[in-house]
Amino acid sequence: MSKEKLFIAKELSWLSFNARVLQEAADTSVPVVERMRFLGIFSSNLDEFFRVRVAELKRKSIIEAENAEASSSNEFLTLLEQVQQKVKTMQADFDLIFQDVTKTLAKYKIYFVDHTNLSDFHENWLKQFYKNKVVKHIRPIIPSTGKKLVDLISDNETYLAVQISKSGEHQYAVIEVPTDELSRFILLPPERSKVKKEVILLDDVIEHNLAEIFSGFFEFDEICAYSFKVTRDADYFVEDEIDQSIVEQMSESLKQRINAEPTRVVYNREMPNGMLKFLKKQLKISNTNEGLLSGGRYRNFKDFIGFPNFGRSYLENSSLPALENTDFATATSAFEAIQKNDILLYYPYHSFDHFTELVRQASFDPAVLHIRLNIYRVAKNSRVINSLIDAVKNGKNVTVVVELKARFDEENNIEWAKVMTDAGIKVQFGIPTLKIHSKLCLIHRKENNEIVRYAHLGTGNFHEKTAKIYTDFSLFTCHPEITEEVENVFDFIQHSYKRFKFYHLLVSPLNTRSGITQLIDQEINNARMGNTAEIMLKINNLVDEAIITKLYEASHAGVKIKMIIRGMCSLIPGKKGLSENIKIISIIDRFLEHPRVMIFHNNGDEKVFISSADWMTRNIEHRIEVSCPIYDKSLKKQIKTIFDLHFKDTTKARCLDEKMSNQYVARGNKRKIRSQIAIYDYLKNLEAAKMTDN
Repeated sequence: MSKEKLFIAKELSWLSFNARVLQEAADTSVPVVERMRFLGIFSSNLDEFFRVRVAELKRKSIIEAENAEASSSNEFLTLLEQVQQKVKTMQADFDLIFQDVTKTLAKYKIYFVDHTNLSDFHENWLKQFYKNKVVKHIRPIIPSTGKKLVDLISDNETYLAVQISKSGEHQYAVIEVPTDELSRFILLPPERSKVKKEVILLDDVIEHNLAEIFSGFFEFDEICAYSFKVTRDADYFVEDEIDQSIVEQMSESLKQRINAEPTRVVYNREMPNGMLKFLKKQLKISNTNEGLLSGGRYRNFKDFIGFPNFGRSYLENSSLPALENTDFATATSAFEAIQKNDILLYYPYHSFDHFTELVRQASFDPAVLHIRLNIYRVAKNSRVINSLIDAVKNGKNVTVVVELKARFDEENNIEWAKVMTDAGIKVQFGIPTLKIHSKLCLIHRKENNEIVRYAHLGTGNFHEKTAKIYTDFSLFTCHPEITEEVENVFDFIQHSYKRFKFYHLLVSPLNTRSGITQLIDQEINNARMGNTAEIMLKINNLVDEAIITKLYEASHAGVKIKMIIRGMCSLIPGKKGLSENIKIISIIDRFLEHPRVMIFHNNGDEKVFISSADWMTRNIEHRIEVSCPIYDKSLKKQIKTIFDLHFKDTTKARCLDEKMSNQYVARGNKRKIRSQIAIYDYLKNLEAAKMTDN
């Protein structure tokens, strides 16, 4: 069977994932403000897709074209054309959904207005608002013969291209909409009715004042503006200069991203031809118009992720207060709680404060000697890092491994590395050839003249903000063998030339592939012997072809495989003779599904793992990732119950198939189950029962 019939292209599968996000925006049962936010998520996702996936495809197509015969086909170019066509279709759907959402908002007395339909009252108010709040942030860019616009503007910001006309002659300028300084959504003051809410975008505020911006500097009899945004290649090359520190090398390399070639330019379809021609030349867009995409009046919807609720509370999701874990809540300290038994938290249902409190307590606990932690992404004002700085002040030995190549968080991590180094924290940058994506924290504590290790192993980042919107597992344990192996992971990061054996943890790139293969092989053997054989997986992405081939083998042997995959899936499920025993669903709802979980039946003695790793070649071969076994039977049961609740979802679950049709799981006569709400209720009842037992 050909490769095309065995695997779905990961780029097309990713677009299918984003189509599921767009489904949420189209779903009229979703609160209207949340629908608008899903449009923002869709747009932000697509930006990253072009910065990473499309840019990579373009590079591969160029390489293949240089190495191939002129008459041979270019598979990457063909795939690129398929991607572009799919994106155009989705963009048209997006525009229609945006129109529907704005009409629905109007039913609740929330109206979008632009600078062309303002009342005299609002015109006067906007003039003052512009003068007092906006003008100080307006910095027009006037392209010259010396510098092209492509070298002067930033990636993924919102821009207005301005045409300044005098007697039929045109000059051009560009204005960045200052959304880093001001909200993009301006609520106009009530003119008559307080019930009616009128909202104008910052883009329109600037357009309304174009004449004032350029008067006195340019002569014109007509002036107009149209929005556009640029998406660039996010890749960069790190020069290995011996006299530069790693931080300096990364800082220099990030400048490449600023000047990288655009992979996409999205513009207002009403833009005059002369202005479009000017932009194409200034942004170095080819005559084939590859990467050019026309759209509606407003470009760059990423700000709509934070679209405010200007109306009643029922226009957005009701809050689900984070649950307090009973084990932590009833103990005198976090260490006492972990001593009693392993603790599993599931964010955002559980409060992330339990982890930050562990680090805070460790920062001043006289018994704590050493804290080690690895960072991939953290909040801009991180309580975790602030506690680590406090720990140094209190005489603790603190070591932090910072991943400087965490995509789009590089600058944030560079700054934190400088702050921590200045505070006296020992900062390490890991292994140059391997990204460090594991989520580990290790604390050494002196108890009864012995060193006791306490460890955190998780599926998500130490990030207070994302812990409120991403679902992730965190395991807290003082299991001697697991914590020793966590220590070995940190030592491997520091001394990669040493070889460590791991008997409990699966650690990329050392034993993850072999470990997963052995676990699947065990289920294959069980099936061939006539025993029950099952695999249950919850991951973000499945694209590693060797593992997919092994899963096909397992299906053919009779292993029943259930998977929950949020994003890319190159495996084709339910195909006769190949994968009829594989069923895959995807959940898109109010929280972003982020944990990685593996459950193997193992003849009834289930093996359960939580992991930082997706089943992608990069995570298995080119990153440091950690999968941790769950040994506590009650915690195994908890993970299994959560998985089962997801698989019973009849509201937000879609079936993944070869056609990437994203059909919702048929409800039939089953009761309506929305798994994220069902999981919250399950965990709430679980904590209440534990409190009663205490």
